[in-house]
Amino acid sequence: MDDVRTVLERRLERAFDAVRPGSDPILRSSGRADLQANGSIAVAKALGKEPADVARQVVESLDVADICDEVEISGNGFINLTYSSDYLAERLAEMAREERLGIDLAEVPEVVIVDYSAPNVAKEMHVGHLRTTVIGDALARMLGFLGHDVRRENHIGDWGTPFGMLIEHLVDLGEEVGARELSTGDLSSFYQQARASFDASPDFAERSRRRVVLLQSGDEETLRLWWVLVGESVRYFDAVYDTLGVLLTDDDIVGESFYNDMLAGVVDELDAKGLLVVHDGARCVFPPGFTNRDGDPLPLIVQKSDGGYGYASTDLAAIRHRVQELGAKRMLYVVGAPQAQHFQMCFAVARMAGWLPDDVEAVHVSFGSVLGTDHRMLASRTGGAVKLVELLDEAIERASTAIEGRRAADPNNLAEVSDAETARMVGIGAIKYADLSTDRVRDYVFDWDRMLAFEGNTGPYLQYAYARIRSIFRRGEVPVPTPSPPLLADPHERALALALLWFPIALRETLATYSPHRLCGHLFEVASTFTAFYENCRVLVDDERVRESRLVLCDASARVLRLGLSLLGIDAPERM
Repeated sequence: MDDVRTVLERRLERAFDAVRPGSDPILRSSGRADLQANGSIAVAKALGKEPADVARQVVESLDVADICDEVEISGNGFINLTYSSDYLAERLAEMAREERLGIDLAEVPEVVIVDYSAPNVAKEMHVGHLRTTVIGDALARMLGFLGHDVRRENHIGDWGTPFGMLIEHLVDLGEEVGARELSTGDLSSFYQQARASFDASPDFAERSRRRVVLLQSGDEETLRLWWVLVGESVRYFDAVYDTLGVLLTDDDIVGESFYNDMLAGVVDELDAKGLLVVHDGARCVFPPGFTNRDGDPLPLIVQKSDGGYGYASTDLAAIRHRVQELGAKRMLYVVGAPQAQHFQMCFAVARMAGWLPDDVEAVHVSFGSVLGTDHRMLASRTGGAVKLVELLDEAIERASTAIEGRRAADPNNLAEVSDAETARMVGIGAIKYADLSTDRVRDYVFDWDRMLAFEGNTGPYLQYAYARIRSIFRRGEVPVPTPSPPLLADPHERALALALLWFPIALRETLATYSPHRLCGHLFEVASTFTAFYENCRVLVDDERVRESRLVLCDASARVLRLGLSLLGIDAPERM
């Protein structure tokens, strides 16, 4: 069903068309009403009229008596519109009767590739993997909820020259010892030991180079050893994903090795299309519009001078495969901002080659960095990268302490005693929400005290709001009512109803820019508006009609919070 904003916008479009066909009402939020239409200014300029005169003409043609109590012209032709409480009540009851809470499935489902996480084999996941994994997972959940055929792809680093030294180090340790070392999760130590041997021993370095040749030529024993490295690393990744609570599974792994046999074909096809240029011995494509600091054309290297292939070759092969074989209509690359130019050039070359048609969308969903409280890149006490698994374990431990402290300080406002699973939900939810509630293009400060607070725009605040609503029904021993139009006699009731009805709009706006912080902001508004309602409107009153009305608002609030949090990949505990 159309949301309340769309209904009003379509009515406005018809009224504006009566004045000047094709005009945009330019509907915006308003401090004086529920919404404000600002399109009269542009229409007036086009027609050579005064904006206020245009606004009056629009209002004369506007048919909103059934949905708006008040339509007012103010200032320089602004049209302020206020929904009627009866209309909001009817729409809220209609929304609450639906399992999907008014969110329609996509009219035309698409195959959508979401490329995210991408750790490296034989290396531990660190805080740098947090944003790609959390943002990518949230977008995959939202798109899947809308009915799209979402293909999650975990483009792990499982191929290339480093595997020569890694395999040789595995051989030197002994396969059983090496596999056991990897299985403990200490992947970084394994990699560092291999690197140290490579740098210190010419014999080891030479064996490593020969092993790379064997790997790339498909030597059976070398491939078997390679699979040992991959298998142990994937088991470690799975453990991290399980703790983090993301959707990625082994079936979603499409590593660099998957595209290895396609790379020569990519180069040959680019050559056949006349796009390849030899530059400093390398085979390159020069997409228009890209230059270096000196203003010279910038090449995308698809085959290095030594005959090897780089990231560009693999990414071009992935685009071609995803479009031609998987039928992708959208591809989201959830990768850090420093890779912006790389993806811009890859997309440009793919379009030049005809692998990325105009009706296929390729988007680099970039993001900023995670900073410490000193506003520098978040690092461990030793100055190295913070291990993700240690960060998650600490979050759970801190959440348990925070919940117990909250319960001791305000025992009447919390539900039953929390347990280990609740601490996990709160700790992991706090980390995810701190990340997702920040505009993804910005850096953000990782601050334990702020993200675990039960006040403000935090995960625990939203989770607690949900748990408190569920406790109303539990402690009052009242059933969830059949949704009927609430009374909305109090301004706090009306404000809550309007916030709840904005939920489908918030999800749409979130996916329009692939910015989860928009949904986070809306859920915080719902929780805050509910808190104001709860503090000013007693729910379990004697008047049966008022009680039922307010219970409808409570239940709808809980359902919006639970669904919204789930779309972000965050659990909503029933008790805290």
